[in-house]
Amino acid sequence: MEYQEEIQLIASKIRAYRIEKNLSVQDLAYLCDMERSSMSRIESGRVNITIKTLFTISKALGVDMKDLI
Repeated sequence: MEYQEEIQLIASKIRAYRIEKNLSVQDLAYLCDMERSSMSRIESGRVNITIKTLFTISKALGVDMKDLI
């Protein structure tokens, strides 16, 4: 799998878990202490997120980081 495809896969998993938890993009961004626009870019796969950000998102969603990868 190519690098960009991996980013898109992670982004889609974040979006799916967010929707499953009935959270808006704004809600998840708030839980992660980041701007809504940043979360939107992450979910669209336009950003290469750090491990720290991935960890923060996983904790806000209540899932293991490995579930997002």
